[in-house]
Amino acid sequence: MEGVKEKAAVKRVLAALHEHGVEGEVHVLSDSARTAQEAATALGIEVGQIASSLIFKLPDESPLLIITSGRHRVDTDVVSKNLGIEKLGRVDADYVKEKSGFSIGGVAPIGWVSPATILIDQALNDYEVVWAAAGHPHAVYPTSYTELIECTGATPMFVGD
Repeated sequence: MEGVKEKAAVKRVLAALHEHGVEGEVHVLSDSARTAQEAATALGIEVGQIASSLIFKLPDESPLLIITSGRHRVDTDVVSKNLGIEKLGRVDADYVKEKSGFSIGGVAPIGWVSPATILIDQALNDYEVVWAAAGHPHAVYPTSYTELIECTGATPMFVGD
């Protein structure tokens, strides 16, 4: 996959990693990592070690980023209740691109083009190393639960089962 690290979105992630002093290098996978299972298979790790970046819309139309473990689905009812709101809004690819600056399949938890409310799945703390998207469906980087919180200001929460 020539040129992945030259993509503007990946460069934004690389700059954010550098800004936060993150040691992990961006890895370019030969296979797509659009889903948690695809990424885990490509990396030879458990699916739970994939830190998926899922985007929802809050009642005020602002984005909610949930960094979740690939081992389960986000329970939107639980998250809504914990946030004290009626429900999370669904978003489309245009909303994701506009708010995050990333296309679906490569949404990174850092390097966003606009502010967001950020939650992190406490299940990610079960792993020493987790992997997150780096701005492109073929780009990922190693990090940790603690490092993700430090880099994103995310609020820990149980978000699924």
